[in-house]
Amino acid sequence: MSNPVTLEQNFDRDLEQSKAYLSPQAIFSKDELADLNQRSNVKGLLQLLLHLTVIVVSGYLWLGIDNLLIKIPSLIIYGFSLASMFAALHECVHYTAFANHRLNEIVGWFAGLLSFYNSTFYCFYHIWHHRYTRIENKDPELTDLTPTNLWEYVWILSGIPWWLGKLQTHFLCATGQFQGFPYIRETTKGKIQRSVQLQLLIYLAAIAVSFYYQQAWFFVGWLLPLAVGQPLLRFILLAEHTDCTLDANPFANTRTTLTILPIRILMWNMPFHGEHHFCPSIPFHALGKVHEKLQPHLNHVTDGYGNFNVALIKGFFSERES
Repeated sequence: MSNPVTLEQNFDRDLEQSKAYLSPQAIFSKDELADLNQRSNVKGLLQLLLHLTVIVVSGYLWLGIDNLLIKIPSLIIYGFSLASMFAALHECVHYTAFANHRLNEIVGWFAGLLSFYNSTFYCFYHIWHHRYTRIENKDPELTDLTPTNLWEYVWILSGIPWWLGKLQTHFLCATGQFQGFPYIRETTKGKIQRSVQLQLLIYLAAIAVSFYYQQAWFFVGWLLPLAVGQPLLRFILLAEHTDCTLDANPFANTRTTLTILPIRILMWNMPFHGEHHFCPSIPFHALGKVHEKLQPHLNHVTDGYGNFNVALIKGFFSERES
């Protein structure tokens, strides 16, 4: 059963910008699209359970075991599994993680709580990213720093710009200052403000509990691990659009990265990013099938995130030499 999608939840590409390029209807038959678009509560819950299991097990090993040989790898896995809850949030704001509309909203909000995103705000931000992917002065992701040298690359991977951006955005939303967000409609400002305020209050409550019991729970249980996991997430997300075209061609403005199963699981199949941008209504569990059909059309397919990042770094020095 398909979910109702309002105009504000429409992730389709801008028709004027994309009319010169292939559409999903030009690649897939009506029956194929109907099959691929089938959402599943069972598959979504199994995926969520698997992700949460990684969080719980690695978190226990990080917090409960004294052996450093176990603690350090566990911290890295735990941190990345927290940071990659962003991928769960991303799937939920598309309403494709589950067949149930409300379940997407609930899980997406708590995924944002764990990853320091706000799903209510991110939904509207992300709609514009899909509608105007790589279109200058339209795509909000183009305001993020794109590395042109090694220093900028290290700065992005540190996660510091991300933390600063999140703190600023959360503050502006919590205080009702939406002037810099053209994708936020007047009718949704109150909803976003309340959502961000509640999220910040939960963080403050967790900090207060930690102080009350004179324990570092908030720091060692969430803040430090997320800070450790964030560079790994930046390492992955850089590949999605960096060095891709600045136009509306979904086969050229987005990169698909072929990677190992654990990364695909924790990233909810987001490495199939070209496939996702071509047809954002298709749920995460069907993107592998979509890849098989779209592979001949994709301009950017990279074998592994390591290879992408090495090539990106080499490009900094080759440009300097030329």
